[in-house]
Amino acid sequence: MARSRAIPVLVLLGLLAVASMVAFMTVGARGRWDFILPFRGAKLAAMLLVAYSIAVSTVLFQTISNNRILTPSIMGFDALYMLIQTVVVFFFGAAQFAIAGPNIMFLAEVVVMVTFSGLLYRWLLSGEMRSLHLLMLVGIVFGVFFRSLSGLMQRMIDPNEFVTLQDRFFASFNTIHTELLLLAFAAVLAVTAVGWRLLHTFDVLALGRENAINLGVAHKRAITIILVLVTILVSVSTALVGPVTFFGLLVANLAYQVTGTSKHTVVLPAAILLAVICLVAGQMVLERIFAFNTALSVIIEFLGGITFIVLLLRRSVR
Repeated sequence: MARSRAIPVLVLLGLLAVASMVAFMTVGARGRWDFILPFRGAKLAAMLLVAYSIAVSTVLFQTISNNRILTPSIMGFDALYMLIQTVVVFFFGAAQFAIAGPNIMFLAEVVVMVTFSGLLYRWLLSGEMRSLHLLMLVGIVFGVFFRSLSGLMQRMIDPNEFVTLQDRFFASFNTIHTELLLLAFAAVLAVTAVGWRLLHTFDVLALGRENAINLGVAHKRAITIILVLVTILVSVSTALVGPVTFFGLLVANLAYQVTGTSKHTVVLPAAILLAVICLVAGQMVLERIFAFNTALSVIIEFLGGITFIVLLLRRSVR
């Protein structure tokens, strides 16, 4: 029954995703198509990369942590990104962003975030089974620590440089460096190739550590590999457009609800399609109807935050 329900749901989501992309590329187009198509196409490619990265990383992280209210971003990822930006401005000045170039900054941000997150998640999840409270507590502590350091340095920098810095604290799908798309695509493609070979273990890992080991899965090795994949995906997404904390939580839980199953062969494509619909259709409505009067990331974070609170309340009731 779940499979018979999942197939039409995936088809419907696929049609909505295609319709959203077509609408984004064509609605309100005025002028030369040889300019409009490459310009909008670059933004569309960036949104597709971000949607794919956030959806896949969130579903996989929830699988290995055996909890659907967790996302990698909750574990202090956005705070680390803000700290990196603040450190650069504090020690080198805001002009360093232009001097270093987007490619260097992108690579530096990805390397730092992958290194930190890989060490943190491997320590918390790949050894003995840790409690959910410890996992969230460590993430919150690191997030508070990074935000405290960022706040201290922000109070000491020049106000004009702080204005430049503040713009980088919010996810933006309007000012995307197209030269970063090739690097981001290569990283996501490599992660997908490795993850595809582990696809058969995802459902087993969702059963828990003891059950996975009893069913013949090399639990520690699989968890370590998945953690590396998750951190790369989240790092690429964050470095490309900025921090989006609750978006993954929103699309992952919607995917579980609309498909009615926990099988990763269904949930993963559903989460990806939902993320594409939310980002592409949301950006199209924002640009064509509201004329950039608000930021898409603000709306996404608001809805994702509400989803997180609802999930916490439902869990406490249970």
